[in-house]
Amino acid sequence: MSTPRISVCIPTWNGERDLARLLPALARQRVAGGFEIVAIDSSSADGSRAALERAGARVATIQPHEFGHGRTRNDLARVARGQIVVFLSQDAEPRDDDTLAMLVDALTDPRTAGTFARLLPRPGDDPLTARTALDHPDASEVAWVGDPGSAHVRFNDVASAIRRSVLLETPLPDIAFGEDVAWARAVLARGFRVKFEPRAVVFHAHSYTPKQAFERYRVDAEFQRVMFGRVVRPHVFSVAKGLVHEIRSDIAYMARHGGWSHLPRAFELRAAQVRGQRVGSR
Repeated sequence: MSTPRISVCIPTWNGERDLARLLPALARQRVAGGFEIVAIDSSSADGSRAALERAGARVATIQPHEFGHGRTRNDLARVARGQIVVFLSQDAEPRDDDTLAMLVDALTDPRTAGTFARLLPRPGDDPLTARTALDHPDASEVAWVGDPGSAHVRFNDVASAIRRSVLLETPLPDIAFGEDVAWARAVLARGFRVKFEPRAVVFHAHSYTPKQAFERYRVDAEFQRVMFGRVVRPHVFSVAKGLVHEIRSDIAYMARHGGWSHLPRAFELRAAQVRGQRVGSR
């Protein structure tokens, strides 16, 4: 078997439904040099492993407690055979047939260590999920990524391409959250570049419960405080201000796109979100 240019690396856990979208999208990709699929599955109880194997993937199994966002991706890179590793979350879905090619071709400059894709909500996502995703910088077409000392360094391994040689020298840190941004900061400090490639579009958005939103934004705010010294919600006034902003943004989005039946849920969801940010900021 010839060595592929690219290794698509996917960590999975009970992702059969997500893989039913991702794997056909990968089968449609047109990319020079070919690619392999490598997965590490955290002992899924559904048909994740079988789906991956039907798609021709090489699959290793670990116990759920062995998983780590950075650790498991590093393990995937070590067994990958391609010069470039493309990390995809199991719930990501390349929109176009040339998404991988766009992502990988952005690595033409040898000083570019990694690239990441533009993330958009799926058509049909509920308005709260869609609005949240569209307001994130990774949904924009702005290419700025920051510098090592910035509190706004950008990188996202939901859909990214990284030079395997660089990753083996500077692995993703084994931390609970933000391993991708911390890695980008480290390689920027080494003199490499990272690049946002907005032409590579991937569908990816989370529909959170209030409990999930609280925890997600708590962890993110804690990461921003510890890693960059940035306090997202420094005081109670900022919590109230944030809640008003989020609700107004939801209402404005629904005024344009519909979905008013979701408005009652918006109050509970956004309250949990800004409370999580406040707790993480402390």
